[in-house]
Amino acid sequence: MINDERVAAAAKHADYTAGFAQSPAITLRECSMSTSTSPLCPDVLLRTGRRVPALGLGSWNLGQGRHPPQQEIEALQTGQQLGMRLIDTAEMYGNGRSEQLIGQAMDSALPPYLVSKVLPSNASARGIARACEASLQRLGVRTLDLYLLHWRGGSDLAEVVAAFEALRDAGKIRDWGVSNFDVDDMQDLWHIDGGQRCLVNQVLYHAGSRGIEFDLLPWCVDHEVTVMAYSPLGSRALLDHPVLHAIGARRGVAATAVALAWAIRSGKVIAIPESGTPAHVRDNAAACTLQLDAQDLAALDSAFSPPTRKQPLDLL
Repeated sequence: MINDERVAAAAKHADYTAGFAQSPAITLRECSMSTSTSPLCPDVLLRTGRRVPALGLGSWNLGQGRHPPQQEIEALQTGQQLGMRLIDTAEMYGNGRSEQLIGQAMDSALPPYLVSKVLPSNASARGIARACEASLQRLGVRTLDLYLLHWRGGSDLAEVVAAFEALRDAGKIRDWGVSNFDVDDMQDLWHIDGGQRCLVNQVLYHAGSRGIEFDLLPWCVDHEVTVMAYSPLGSRALLDHPVLHAIGARRGVAATAVALAWAIRSGKVIAIPESGTPAHVRDNAAACTLQLDAQDLAALDSAFSPPTRKQPLDLL
């Protein structure tokens, strides 16, 4: 990048992150709860006009024996009751076992916003159609709210877009997006006919991994592509950090709630933490009502510095 482009990128990053430092301008809604003590859940407004929970439920390791299946089902049901009515999964997770478990845990009376992903190895016209149908069967639903390309790999993006659009026309999916796409990948997608219909880019994002704030997050905001943060709790090292514990102690919440409140602070990011136990889900759900103040945000910025230059996209 030449010097004037670096200056422009740095200025744009500064303008963008300044908005993150302010109190989040998030629209609140009353969650559909079974008790009178339901928290308010922040929403994210998608380009389509639909509002979805800023805090959802991930499922990378669910259905794979880490916890008893019934406990994982109860965790998913608890999250939905607490307003985390967005569930993310993928055909890759446990070779479909995650999708099967989610199918057992969904509330048919008030179904969640459902997201799944197709592998690049299946990303041909026929492969995407077959993979989507298999995911629908495992989940026990007729339509996915959102279907993502799990990562780019060697995929023919024009073929992927055409296949996604065909699924949308057939009523198999409502919208589509991508995962693990950096700015150059998004620009390639944008130059394809129909590529501008991409609704979401799901990427790694947490306080210890802020590289996307430099260019990818601003790019997505400018192009009305919602960012969905996977692994928003990072690693054990992040959750053991004394700054998160100090803020949590002052606010009366777990460190996980602090990390998640930070991830969704702008009102422009959806976070999808995974948890296999109802207790951990409840800890996470406290982020719904946790408003980090200027002191909290300054302490987190000091502990986890914002990026000052372009960084490679973090992946898991």
